[in-house]
Amino acid sequence: MAVQSIQIKRIYEDVSENDGYRVLVDRLWPRGVSKEAAQLDEWNKRISPSPELRKWFDHDPEKFEEFKKRYKTELADREAVIDELFENAEGQKLTLLYAAKDETHNHAIVLKEFLDELI
Repeated sequence: MAVQSIQIKRIYEDVSENDGYRVLVDRLWPRGVSKEAAQLDEWNKRISPSPELRKWFDHDPEKFEEFKKRYKTELADREAVIDELFENAEGQKLTLLYAAKDETHNHAIVLKEFLDELI
């Protein structure tokens, strides 16, 4: 269950051969991106924040610390989903793709931190 490393990247950035296993971790499909252009290995909606948590957070930086706690609690209950993700990306770099404009207050940052603690 070992991935080489984990990185996050906006889905709007160019695809790179260094991306490894590319996973969209948003529950909603990003605007303006075709499935062909995304070049995904996986779209994992099950690992994204619950709709209730996503709506509560609403990309408000002031709520980010509380969002992190709540999202990590949700992730702790998704062991099977995380195991499957690690199996799918085994031996590769794992790139978590997200669409949020705010590059410092988003769920992909929290997800990466959570997954880094596991590997």
